[in-house]
Amino acid sequence: MGSRVELFARIRRDARVEGVSIRELARRHQVARKTVRTALNSPVPPERKIPRRSSPRLEPFKAAIDAMLIEDTTAPRKQRHTARRILARLIEEHGAQQLSYSTVRDYVRIRRARIDVEAGRRVEVFIPQEHAPGAEAEVDFGEVWVVLNGVKTKCHMFVFRLSHSGKAIHRIYPTQAQEAFLEGHIEAFNEVGGVPVRHIRYDNLTSAVTAVVFGQGRQRVENDRWVLFKSHYGFDAFYCQPGIAGAHEKGGVEGEVGWFRRNRLSPMPVAGSLDELNDRIRAWEEQDNSRRIGDRIRTIGRDFAAEQPFLAPLPAEEFDPGLVLNPRVDRSSMVTVRMVKYSVPARFIGRRVRVSLRASEVVVFDGCGVAARHQRVAARSGCSVLLDHYLEVLKTKPGALPGSTALARARASGAFTSAHEAFWAASRRVNGDAEGTQELIDVLLLHRSMDASDIQAGITAALGVGAVSADVVAVEARRHATISSGGGPGSDRHPDAQGELKVQRVVSLTQRRLMDPAAVIAGLPADTRPLPSVSAYDELLAKRTQHPAGTASKENIS
Repeated sequence: MGSRVELFARIRRDARVEGVSIRELARRHQVARKTVRTALNSPVPPERKIPRRSSPRLEPFKAAIDAMLIEDTTAPRKQRHTARRILARLIEEHGAQQLSYSTVRDYVRIRRARIDVEAGRRVEVFIPQEHAPGAEAEVDFGEVWVVLNGVKTKCHMFVFRLSHSGKAIHRIYPTQAQEAFLEGHIEAFNEVGGVPVRHIRYDNLTSAVTAVVFGQGRQRVENDRWVLFKSHYGFDAFYCQPGIAGAHEKGGVEGEVGWFRRNRLSPMPVAGSLDELNDRIRAWEEQDNSRRIGDRIRTIGRDFAAEQPFLAPLPAEEFDPGLVLNPRVDRSSMVTVRMVKYSVPARFIGRRVRVSLRASEVVVFDGCGVAARHQRVAARSGCSVLLDHYLEVLKTKPGALPGSTALARARASGAFTSAHEAFWAASRRVNGDAEGTQELIDVLLLHRSMDASDIQAGITAALGVGAVSADVVAVEARRHATISSGGGPGSDRHPDAQGELKVQRVVSLTQRRLMDPAAVIAGLPADTRPLPSVSAYDELLAKRTQHPAGTASKENIS
């Protein structure tokens, strides 16, 4: 039959071209003569009437339902009636045994909205907003759960979203304290390559707002460090109304938190560290550049490319987001920061040091230089210990190394490898416990100036010839570094000539003396030198006999 528009068009064409009667038109098109007359009067078919279904069983209870919904206009948000609760009350209080849930639900959905509007509690009209490129952004935190090292851990996701393009930056931190708040901003500004020129929208976060001044509009008492941060990067803050009244004022980032949590963090991500997870998130953000938001024509990436030139440039110097503290180093060469202990080099014992407490790390400064750097420990009463900080002390107290906490942590983290274990065991067999441990410590000190892979190669080469000396390990490690870098820093050898480089390796003295075939393979020439002799010094004995003790020769008399 086709659509009613096409039917009306065919009827009007037949009447116009052939002059067919209404009776014939009705018979030809199999419709009523009333329909034919309607088509001849207007080419536009009348709208179909939708029958209104009556609910005779619900009619006696509508007044009771309306009373419950009116009561909800002044009730707390989480203690308002649901359709299921209204049905339960109707059954208990009014004997409405014949009502179905769907009948009550459909009526409540329509009446609740109308009653809310009449009470002035809800405005159902949303005004579309335009955001100029580079002008505004929104920031919020959202809770997420992550499996870190096999442990289900509650974390906090910082989200920064540009209002024009929808480009969003997400970072996960162990807390939502001020250091995480500031570090998230710095990371976002660096990622987007600029700062919004108008303002950034926020909730009344304690990281930024000390107090909300009620009755004074959007006036807030801001944290001093937050004021300094805004001044450094040159942007203004726009604070939303407290509670539900201001939720729609930054709806873009609210929706972004939920979308990212549902689509990227469900099921719970599994990672060894937050740094690993944040690296994964950076890859997801690159993928999101090809996504379209809602019914937009262009992708996020294309809109962001057009918006980026309008952002204000970044300042020349980066702001330190850490909370600055000045703890004293105790006798265990550790500082206590937020009930967690962190090790520092032993030379700082008894001194106060400057510590920058950041969202994901703790940095200890010695003047302008970095003395120690640790991953931040989230658990209270925990500790982070580095073996390198105690090496100078252990050199004078080698017996303290086997049972030390620093060694246990180094083994657990993988920094103290099986190669170190093998060298230590061999060195103690040859040199004894004390001197063998000191040789190991000299090897560990090499890590301050050389790569771990080069040192491990040096240990392997030294053990291969039975050498348990830190000097041999250093020589072999430097040789391995030279080969790995293609001839060493500043080498002018052509890359094709690197294969011609002959390497002389350390070989045991026993092999050299016995001229074992392995020594020949190693490239050692035969030792043809004569055996040492002291016969040339025998004449001194004759002179000693001619001039016994207590007499002087003529040559010595002046």
